[in-house]
Parts: sequence; C-alpha cells; structure tokens
Amino acid sequence: MGVIEDIYADVEADVSLEKFRDAVEAKVEQMGGLADEETAAMLIAHELRDEEVSGIADIEPGMEEVKFLAKVTGIGELRSFERDDEEEGRVINVEAADESGSVRLAFWDEQAAAIDEEGIDPGTVLRVKGRPKEGYNGLEVSVSQAEEDPDAEIDVTIQDTYRIEDLSLGLSDVDLRGKVLATDSIRTFERDDGSEGRVANLTLGDETGRVRVTLWDERTEAAERLSPGESVEVVDGYVRERDGSLELHVGNRGAIEGIEEEIEYVPRTTPIEELEIDDVADVGGVVRSADPKRTFERDDGSEGQVRNVRVQDETGDIRVALWGEKADIDLGPGDAVQFADVEIQDGWQDDIEASAGWRSTVTVTESTPRPATEESDSADLSSFGDSQDGGSSSDTDSDSEAGSDSTDRSTPESSDGNERSSGGDGPDGNAGETIEFTGTVVQPGNPAKLDDGETTMTVLTETDLSLGEEVTARGTVREGRLDAEEVR
Repeated sequence: MGVIEDIYADVEADVSLEKFRDAVEAKVEQMGGLADEETAAMLIAHELRDEEVSGIADIEPGMEEVKFLAKVTGIGELRSFERDDEEEGRVINVEAADESGSVRLAFWDEQAAAIDEEGIDPGTVLRVKGRPKEGYNGLEVSVSQAEEDPDAEIDVTIQDTYRIEDLSLGLSDVDLRGKVLATDSIRTFERDDGSEGRVANLTLGDETGRVRVTLWDERTEAAERLSPGESVEVVDGYVRERDGSLELHVGNRGAIEGIEEEIEYVPRTTPIEELEIDDVADVGGVVRSADPKRTFERDDGSEGQVRNVRVQDETGDIRVALWGEKADIDLGPGDAVQFADVEIQDGWQDDIEASAGWRSTVTVTESTPRPATEESDSADLSSFGDSQDGGSSSDTDSDSEAGSDSTDRSTPESSDGNERSSGGDGPDGNAGETIEFTGTVVQPGNPAKLDDGETTMTVLTETDLSLGEEVTARGTVREGRLDAEEVR
C-alpha cells in the first residue's frame, strides 16, 4: 500500500479513493512543486477532517461546509418559487436531529423533487454534506449531498403524537390532540401573485398547556365547523413562531378533525390580586357585570368595537375590555370564563384593568341561562348580593362599587362630568366651549379617541394613553375635536 493509500485509510470521510487521488494531484499542481504527493495528501486529509463535526450542536452559521449524521424527524411540503432570473425553483425542508440538537435541512430543485416523488421516512439516518446558515426559524443547512446510512444509529425518539408542551420551533409532521378553547372568523388576503388566500385561527389546549393554531386556505373551514369545548386531532401540522410565541400551522397537506376522546384542559390562572401593570396573564373567574357593546370610528374610517365586563375570582375583581370580534362573545352575569394572554394596564382611579386583544383567548367554561326578558347584557352589581352584610346592595352602592362601569346618562349633564347637549348633537354641539369628557380609550395616540357609550370624542393630547383605559379630558372643542389642556 502506498503513502497516499495509507493517509486515505486514516481519513473517515465520505469521499472515494479515486477522488482523493485527484484532489492530491490538483493540490500538487496548485502548489507549483512546493509539495510532494505525501505532503499534498496530508493537506487534503486535514481539509476533509475540518469538514466533519461531532454533532449538530457543533454546527454554526458561516461555516464553509460541514458533514454530519442526522436522523429525519419530519418532512415538509414541496414549495415552488421564482428566482431573480424568473426561473422556477423548488425546495423542500426536512427536520433532522441527533443526540446533541436539531437542524433544518433545505433540499433544492432536483433533490427536492426526488424527495417529494420517492418519499423519505421519519427515522431515516442520513449522511449529510452542506453549507450552514442562519435561517428564518434558526439553524439551517443547505444540502449539497445526502445519502442514507442504514448502518448508523442515532438515539433520537420519533414521536407519534405530540403534547403542546413538546412543541418546538421548526417541527413538522406534528400530530396533536387538544380541546378547542376559542375560534376566530376567516380572513382573506391577497398574495403576491394576485390570488386570494384565506387564514383563520383557533386555540387548542391539553393537560400541558395551550397553543394558537393557524389554518390556511382550504383548512380554514374548520374554524367555522368546530366549536369551543370540542376535542380534535391535528394531523401533519408544523410549528412556527410569531411575536415570540409558538404557533401550530395547518396547511393543505394537514388536517384537523373532531374526535370522540375527551381531552382535558386545566387552565392555569393568576389570582386577580396578584396582577400587576404590564403583565401578560391568564385570568379566570365569574362575570359580575357586562356592559353593552360600543362601536367607534377609527382615524382610517374603519369601525371598531369594544365591550367591558367585570370578572371576579376568590381574591378580587377586575374590568376586562374585549376588543374587536371578542366583543361579540356571548357573556353575561354568572358565566364562568377564562381569559388567556390579556394585557394588564393602568385603569380608572388607580385601578388596573385587563385588555383582551387579538392575541388573547376568551373561553366560556360555564354559561348561565339568560332570562327571556333580558334586554341587554349590562347588570348592576346588586343582583349578586356581594355587600358585606350578605344582603343585596342598594342601587347607589352598586354604582359606587362599579365605578366607571355604571354611569347615569339620563340627563344632559351626567354624573360622570361630561357636559354635552341632549338630543344627540355629538361633540360639535359644544364647539368653542371648555368641557370635560370622560370615556374609554378606544384608540391611543395623538389624536386619541374616547368613547362613553353614546359619543366617540377625538382628543388632541400629548398624554400617553393605553388602550381600554378610562380617562377624563378637559379642554376646548374645535371642529369636533377636543383640544385637551388636561387629561387625568
């Protein structure tokens, strides 16, 4: 055996002896006679060893090229795209892992088409060669060469069904069972190619937590077909990240269907007395009062809506502002409800309040039958018998306890201090006058918008206001806008 063969035998690299010889000859020629075949062979062997990594954890973006073993844990969908030269490209992402970590493998064009046509099974061990980079969802290797290694073993378990706490960024082929906690309406959007897309969201929970599910195109019908409380199974989902939180996505390759098995969801709520400003928390309790829904006009001309409810647990109570579609949820006094991911903000009279926006989830866990004669969802607190002597509170006590939730608007100059003309003249009826206007912030910024249930007032102010906060603005009305001198 010659010297080149001896050096090649010590190299555990995925390269044939013939290619190794060719590389040695090229190196000798490159160095212009400064190195003999033995020296050139040692240089090539060193370069080959540098490409090998002991595990996925050793791979870093920016490395020239790496070689490693990995077990396939999930296979994505074949996607087509248009390159800058207007040629069509194809890519398919494969999730892989070893004992040290996980990585996304990007296969391009012919390789991608071959995987899509011939398939590849989760659990297959691949010997991979490629260039690592920082991808959209973390570490990614653009594969130049990959082949199955049936003799290699990697101690990574492939899960058949995931729990919510098992989800991690980049997972695909995810099967998961959960209980529907909330659903949203279907929304449409225009893609770059001019076609119309559809998207909808729902929230699932199991005994380990909850997750927001994003449904695309044909799968969006599940948001209308399924109802809170149903148990379902997601098949072939994939995990993405949005605003720092994991989401489970279901595309045309995936599915979501109802199942007979009852999935348990145990909410983990923060006691109301422990809530602090700027928290994003889960709150649960019983609805004590529910105001009617109010609509308002945003600066862009679109219509918004908000509804306030007051919720009580064993430690205290808090007002919760329901924004957008959440204002349409059927909530009334006596209902048991869970609010997830609500923002805790500075409220009225040094109190705190919760804001349930697009990221929040509202789940009614127990509903109280509504009287047939009930004309609105608003109720004063006297009907709940929460006075200290155990009897019913008077109407006056109820108004005092409810604070900003209960306001007498029966007279032109109401008890909240708003001086406005009767007869629905609106803000223009006070043009040029100095007035006070108390309302809920339905649009922060400058100008801000306040709503008191009857009138939406545009307020010019430099004061930093929070969505859902109730404030009083004092100033002069000009052209339908209140130029605030003071906001408290």
